[in-house]
Amino acid sequence: MNEQPLLSIVTPTLGKFSNYWLERLLKVKGNVEFVFVYPPGFPQKSVSDPRVRIITGPYKGEMMQRFVAFLNTTGKYVLALDDDDYVHPDVLQAVEEYFEQFPESFVLRLRTIKIDYQEEESIKAEWSEMPHIKDLKVIPGKPKKEELEVTLQELPIAPLDKALDPRCLVLPFAEREDMQGSHIENFNTKVWRNDLVKEILPDISQSTKLMGCLTWIPASAFDRLMGLFLQAKFYKKGAIVGHWMPQPEQIRYIDKDPALKPPRFHVASDVLLVRSFPQYGYLWNLFFNKLYGVPRAFLKVMKWKFLKKSMPRAKV
Repeated sequence: MNEQPLLSIVTPTLGKFSNYWLERLLKVKGNVEFVFVYPPGFPQKSVSDPRVRIITGPYKGEMMQRFVAFLNTTGKYVLALDDDDYVHPDVLQAVEEYFEQFPESFVLRLRTIKIDYQEEESIKAEWSEMPHIKDLKVIPGKPKKEELEVTLQELPIAPLDKALDPRCLVLPFAEREDMQGSHIENFNTKVWRNDLVKEILPDISQSTKLMGCLTWIPASAFDRLMGLFLQAKFYKKGAIVGHWMPQPEQIRYIDKDPALKPPRFHVASDVLLVRSFPQYGYLWNLFFNKLYGVPRAFLKVMKWKFLKKSMPRAKV
């Protein structure tokens, strides 16, 4: 019988990733599985590493690809990466040591830096040595500058019980205040307990059912939906759900100018959050804040289609 992977790294993809990115991903050491999920109709790149599993999802769309990926993971922990994110080759060391010391934690937040997609030298730079969890000092708040490389910062659960802010209902451009703090919303580029992920998948599936056979499956924004859905499902006021790794980085997030990124209608997935957890004002504030951004997103669709034709491709 094959040993259960300690970590599943899942990536929804169209197969357009670079050979360099794949080469770097497969440098991750240890008992890891890589789960690539393609939408139907897209050619799959052949990968010889036995740790790689390639799956074709039943439908197109980010949510379906990610959902199928999570259903098929077998690791004890799970990390979601896009197909241009880079992860430290010794990430498994941190995962194993962290959850051995904090077995009840929901999540280990990896330290991430953004790198412009044209900065090839920074993308290809050597990784710093992975710190040992036992050598890090656990602190409740933001570390001082001189502590950034020697601390584990506590991560509180998202403050979902915040009251509905009336300004979000009547002021289209009102800035949310409840999102401030060290809690997290997004799921990607963090290591989560896979037993919790598996437990929320049926609930997310149920939330997409509208009436009879009618189902609403958003095409995008599954990242934040997953992160907040999991915290809402297991919500306990004031709980510490995980920790944030110190500098230097363990994830390199390849960034593009926002004008060059495909537009996303985040409110489409926020509907599922408020439908499943209507008792939380935090989620309603998020929903109304993004609802007013829909007209701007439509304008961005038109602009992005025009710019996409002339956008330079990343080299790595």
